[in-house]
Amino acid sequence: MRTAKGAHSSAPPVASSNSALQAAGIDRAGTYVTNVVKQFKFEERGKRRIHQRPDARALRACRAWFDAELDVVAPEALVVLGATAGKALLGSKFRLTDQRGRPLESDLAPLVLATIHPSAILRERDSDARGRARASGGHLA
Repeated sequence: MRTAKGAHSSAPPVASSNSALQAAGIDRAGTYVTNVVKQFKFEERGKRRIHQRPDARALRACRAWFDAELDVVAPEALVVLGATAGKALLGSKFRLTDQRGRPLESDLAPLVLATIHPSAILRERDSDARGRARASGGHLA
């Protein structure tokens, strides 16, 4: 993801994704990162903004933009991060727990994989749990 000024974002989930790419030997400069849903809904809790899951209407509304990006980029591989993106792109029967890390049947790209979203690791309650999730390849497909 990029900031308004075009620089790569340093938000914690993005930094976690960048670390995962580096650990996998993938050059970040050769990747294209986007979101299925282009809007950000949240609930304020004190100084924090808690992300809200997009509804079906938002998923449908944003799909055309995603498909247009996919047409332009024409990726060799597509890694779907998280259950929400998986359901939006692969259908309502998609189950991340069952399909994570395996090649998936899809017309989106020659190779399609799904894994957990990096923010899921960041939501772990303590550093030991986050370490275990990372060690198990938690943010790698």
